[in-house]
Formats: sequence, C-alpha cells, structure tokens
Amino acid sequence: MNVIGKVTVLPQLPPEIARLSELAYNLYWSWTPHAQRLYQDLSPELWERFQHNPVRLLLEVDQERLNAAAQDPAYLERYAQVMADFDAYMGKKDTWAVSNAAQMKPVAYFSMEYAFHESLPIYSGGLGVLAGDHCKSASDLDIPFTAVGMLFHQGYFRQLFDKDGWQNEAYDELDLTTLPIHPAVNAAGEEVRVSVRIAGREIAVKVWTLQVGRIRVLLLDTKLPENSEEDQKLTARLYGGNQELRVQQYVLLGVAGIRALRALDVPAEVYHMNEGHAALMSLERMREYVAGGLDFRTAHETAASSTLFTTHTPVAAGNDAFAYDLMDKYIGEWPGLLHAGRDELYGLARHDQQWDGHMVPAFSMTVFALNMSRAANGVSELHGEVSRGMWNFLYPGAEEREVPIGHVTNGAHNLTFTSQRMRDLLSTVLPADWTERLEDEAMWQAVEKLSDEQLSDVQREMKREMIAFIRGRVREQLQRNGASAADVADVGSLLDENTLTIGFARRFATYKRATLLLRDKKRLAAIVNNPERPVQFVFAGKAHPADNPGKAFIQEIYRVSQEPEFKGKIVILENYDMHVARHLVQGVDIWLNNPRRPLEASGTSGMKASFNGSPNFSVLDGWWREGYDGTNGWPIGEEREYADLNVQDDADAFDLYQRLEHDIAPRYYGKKTGDESWAHTVRDAIETVSPRFSMQRQVIDYVRQYYIPLSLRGARLSENGSTRAREIAGWKAWVRQQWPHTSITAQAHLPATARPGEKVTVSAQVDPAGIRPEELRVEAVLKRGDEVRRFPLTHGEGQSYSAEILLDDSGLYSVGVRMLPLIEGLSNDLEAGLIKWA
Repeated sequence: MNVIGKVTVLPQLPPEIARLSELAYNLYWSWTPHAQRLYQDLSPELWERFQHNPVRLLLEVDQERLNAAAQDPAYLERYAQVMADFDAYMGKKDTWAVSNAAQMKPVAYFSMEYAFHESLPIYSGGLGVLAGDHCKSASDLDIPFTAVGMLFHQGYFRQLFDKDGWQNEAYDELDLTTLPIHPAVNAAGEEVRVSVRIAGREIAVKVWTLQVGRIRVLLLDTKLPENSEEDQKLTARLYGGNQELRVQQYVLLGVAGIRALRALDVPAEVYHMNEGHAALMSLERMREYVAGGLDFRTAHETAASSTLFTTHTPVAAGNDAFAYDLMDKYIGEWPGLLHAGRDELYGLARHDQQWDGHMVPAFSMTVFALNMSRAANGVSELHGEVSRGMWNFLYPGAEEREVPIGHVTNGAHNLTFTSQRMRDLLSTVLPADWTERLEDEAMWQAVEKLSDEQLSDVQREMKREMIAFIRGRVREQLQRNGASAADVADVGSLLDENTLTIGFARRFATYKRATLLLRDKKRLAAIVNNPERPVQFVFAGKAHPADNPGKAFIQEIYRVSQEPEFKGKIVILENYDMHVARHLVQGVDIWLNNPRRPLEASGTSGMKASFNGSPNFSVLDGWWREGYDGTNGWPIGEEREYADLNVQDDADAFDLYQRLEHDIAPRYYGKKTGDESWAHTVRDAIETVSPRFSMQRQVIDYVRQYYIPLSLRGARLSENGSTRAREIAGWKAWVRQQWPHTSITAQAHLPATARPGEKVTVSAQVDPAGIRPEELRVEAVLKRGDEVRRFPLTHGEGQSYSAEILLDDSGLYSVGVRMLPLIEGLSNDLEAGLIKWA
C-alpha cells in the first residue's frame, strides 16, 4: 500500500470522567494516592511503562477502557470523591496563610532543580526534593508563592548498572506534549517568550507553567528553533556540563527567570534563592532599578533588602566559584548595564582561591548570594553553625557565632512520602483535619493509641510491596545484562519479609560513606547471617557522572552483594528516583545514614522513613542531631570532630556494628512490651519526626523568620523611590572611606582574681575620623569558654567610652574591646562588614 499520510486518533474522555484531564495537569495528584489510583486502574501496564504519568496515560489508554470506567459505579464513586476532595482543597478559604500571614508579600522562589514526581525528571537529588516539597507545602498553606526553574529536556540521567556493577548514564529526551505543563500565557492569551543576552548572543526563552496545587512553577526552556544548536542545549541536562555551560545556565535561571515573572505580571516582593545557582537573579533586579533611575549602590541595597539566600552545602565543591575571565565572557556587559565598575560588581562575589599554586580572585556564587541578600540560612542547626564558620572571613573581626547566617531545619512533605496504608491508619486516631495540622506536635501524641498489631500489620504489608518491587527491578537489570536463567530465577528468594531490613539511599557522594558498613566484612557477615537475628540491607543512589570515586562505591557494594555470604541479603538498586525512594522509605524497618560529620547539611530521606514508622540509625549530623531524642531511633558514633578521617571512620563503623548487634536487632526480634518493645520505638519515630520535620513546619518557619520580615524591610527601603536605601548606601560608602582613619585604644581594670558578683571597669579612647558617635557602637566583649557576651560602653566626654561589667559567674574570662558602625535600618549589626578591635 502507498502511505499518503498518518494520523493519530486520541482517546476521548467520556463526560462522566472528563475532569481526569484537568486533574492530570495539577500535581495535586502526586501526593494523593487515591487520585493516582484512578489513572492506574485505567491501565496498570501503561501506568508503569510511563513512570506513573497521568497525562501520558490519558493519551495512550484504549477508548474502550475509558468507556468501561465511565460506566463502572465503583470507579465513578471513587472518581467523585477524589474530585470533591480536589475541589475542597483548591477552593478552601480558611487556610493557614489567611489566618497567620496577612502581612506577607508574594514570594518568588528560584531553584535549579525541582523534584515533584518521577514522571518529571528535572531533579538530581535532595536539593530538588527539598525544593519540590517546599512548593507543595507553600500550596498547602496557601501562601503567595511562585517558583522559577528550568525545563531540562534530558533531565539528570537514568542510571544503569552493567554486569560488573559499574554505573552508566542514559539520557532520555522528554516529550513535552506528555508532561503536565502548559505554555505560559499573558493577560492577552499570548504565549510568553523572554530573551537573555549571553556572551553577545540573544537567546530566546520559552516559559512553561506547571500547576502544583494552588501555586504555579515557571519553567524556562531554550530548545527553540530560533536559537542555535548550542543555545538549545542550555536546557538539555541538569548538572551535565562544564563550567562554561554552568555559568550560562545560572545567567539563564537568574536573568530570564526574573524577566519571566515580569512578562507574566506575577507579583513578587520577596525573593528566595535556593542555593547559589540562583544568585545571578540579582543582576537583573539591580538592572531594573538602575534603569528606573537608581545608582548602582542604591540598586544593590534595594534589591538585597528583600532577598533571602539558603545555602545547602558545607562541602567546598558545592560552592561554585569561577575565574574572572570566564565571568567576563558571559556577564561582561553587566557592569555597563549597572553603571558600575567591573571591580565594584565582581567585588560583591570575590573569594580568593588557590589555583595552580597561586591565590587568585574568583567569582563565588555563594559570596555573591550572601552579599546580594539581607537574610541567609543553613538547613539545620549544625549546618548553620558550620556555615557561619565557613563564611566568617566575609566579616573580618567578627566572632564566628555572630555571622548573620541563621538556620531553618529542613522538612519533608508528609503526604508525598507517607503510604496510603499508614495514612489510613493514622486517620483512625488523629483528628479529621490532621493533614492540615501536620506541624502540630500535640496532635501527634494520639499515635500512642495505635496498637502494636496495627502498626505491625501496616508495616508488614508495605515491606511485602517493597520486596516485590525490588525483585522486579533486579530481575529487569539481570535480564538486560544477559544473566543466566538460574540467576534470574534466584531473584525470587531475594530478601525475606521476616528479616530486619535496613535501607540506605542517597547521592553517592563520597563524604556520605555508603561503604562504611563494609569496613569489617567478617563482622558484617556474622550480623547478616545471625541465625536468630538476621539483618538484610537495601542500597540505592546515583553518583554524579563525573564522580568516579562515587561510582566505585556503588560498584563495591554491588560486588559484595554477589559474594556467597551476602547474596540475597545485600541489594543495590539501580536508577534511584522518587519512585524507588517512596518504596524504600515506606518499606524498610530502619533507615541508615552515616555521613562524615559535620558534612551533611541536613538530609531528609530519614524523615520520610519515620513518617512511615521506620526509626533512624544515623550519625548525629544534619537534621538527626536535632531529631534524635533517645527513644525514636539510634545514633552512630559520637558528637565530636576528628582530625584523622581514618580514625573517624573506624570509630563510626565500630559503633555501627555494636549498636546493630546489641541494641537494634535484639529489640526488633525481642518479645518485650511497653517501653522496651519495637512498636514503642516505631510510635516514637512517627510521633516525634512527623510534626517537627514536616515541610509544613519548615515553610511556616520561613514565613515567620524570613518572608514576613523581608516583606516589611523591603517595603521600607524601597518606598519613596528607595530613599532609605539611598541613605544607607551613601552612609556605607562614607563609613568605608573613613574607617581606615579610625582608631581605638582600650584598657580594663582587672584584678588577678575576682569573686562572682564583682564588677570590672572597661574604658576606651576612640578617634572616629568624623563618624558621629551615635553611628558607632563601642563595646566590651567577654569570652568564657564558648560563651561570648557583649556590653556596650557609654560615650563620655570627648572621645572616651566606659562601662562597669558584672562578672556574674565563676570561670576564666578574656576581655576585649571593639567598635563597629551602625545606623537604623541595617538588617544586622555586621551589615557594614567593619569591625575594629583595640
């Protein structure tokens, strides 16, 4: 036959279930298992083949199946309930934000990656999951919030193990017509395009809209015919290129992202940079102000006044820094656009680096983000401390604890990761509105009412599902790699539902020490094969394509899993993604995490496991340092730092084996009841972790600690044509000019010994070099151990200052005197970055 054309006949939804299409384009379904089941039941085979993507399923499913569902009373009843719940969610008026965040202005949230669901693979790991969960809870709370990101056509990568367990990467091109996205349109109904100039080239950017509950996400896309082949690749892969590509992607995210907001008239008065990738948004925000008539310094103050920066990594490799000549290539036009000198602009990002044996200035994205914001935070209490130490050098003369970087401990979106079975069980003891009060710790005390049997039954069912899933994945892998029929058949005995099962899944960065468990294989073999208390392990995780040491960790675990004493009892799964993560956090008995302290900024996977009743077994780093309470899991190692990493690894591995053998396995297999039972630990894990580490609590913390204060401060500095910002910028310039000419001398009348309750006199002489006394703070600083206290000195005659200081407790004190410039309106005492010690 001669083919003269082709046509695709798309299935049509019957009127009875027509809103399945509307729901498919709102990621509300991604945290609503009952909604997902509506699509899965139309075709379980298509649901699995297309990564649980309802849009693709509705394009592929047989018309006959749709017609049958539309006539099925049971299906229609479930459909009606799901749509009623969806409408109630979307139309709810008495939301948390209405009652608690009336002062808050709209937030624009910028992130390089987002993990909403496995069917939209524009994420690599924890940073993306955190950003996706942040969006979901912003929707749940109904705060005014818009997210901006990139539409990566090949995502991160699909991970495949070869027959030797070595990681290989595959990149799949996304079919945009099958994703839950729409082209963004303006008020006139026209598709929005923006452009950004990079290295002298004008690059067109299409904007897509993704609906996540009540909020929307804008995704930037350069794969357009009017762009060159190279420029189309700017949105090809996440973290897949060299430094040149990364700089261009950062310009695209920051500059085109701001322009997308403007083109769509999206209100934004608070700007949240999720990691340094988003820092270059400040270039465009300053350009807008300069174009409106402000000078560069006033534009800087105005833009920074409403900006928050969240840093996620204490690892040097996670803080991008680029050579000045590379930045010249890609943002060389920006000093001119901002009416600033190159050194003035780049000085806001300067971080001298050791390159080729020489110290040279580099453009640090993290330093730029810190200087372009007036609030900054780490993602756990310990990470806040570590970050203050890392960036202390930006505040010469400041004590580490004074560095203005706070913390908001990460959370996870409970409903995305809690199994439907566990949700149903929790609903039997929690109030009807519990999903709207996830952060309410008192409410979660009702978990105590759940019986040992209820918890055990639910967890056993989830474990069975996980084991079946793992066997299926391993069987596919073996068949792809040409394994023998006998090896494929052996998969049926992989893992045992009656055995204590421990999960470990995360990025395979080397500091996360995935192979710590293997440090003493003889002892591990005894634990795994204990006839009375056996233990089995499930691993998963991706290494960055360029991280061969991380890939070697994967291969080592794979090879050990093939050894006779471990075969069937240690498993490593390929292609870790959100789908794998859900199965593991819902199915394992224990969640293991053993990073090299203090390099884990936060971590969130263990939170998700505890939502499902799996206690954590973790190093006291990141969130677990705050989460562990002595009853809800177990620590690994001591809360201390080591000079020798080998000694640290030995000590932590030894403690891991000890606790596993003597504490965890005996409790899991024991018959004791009450406080000494396994169920008691499970209840404590759910009750303590679910509220304190909910994403709902995290977003509320951001609203109260940062979003509302920045709303107010940004409005003050920008009103009346940025009058106050101009005053602050001028004052800083004047003070920095005068500061080298200031001086301070001091003395303290200190006895050799004193009794608690005695006072000492501290005095100082200051030459302010023209700076007014009311704009100087002169203060005594007392240190006793780790404690630091400050006491202002009173201005007396001429240039003298003095104060009497009470020594109210015993101990060895050191006393110093310093001065720093301050005026009303600064975000913190160190904003000017100037301190002088006597």
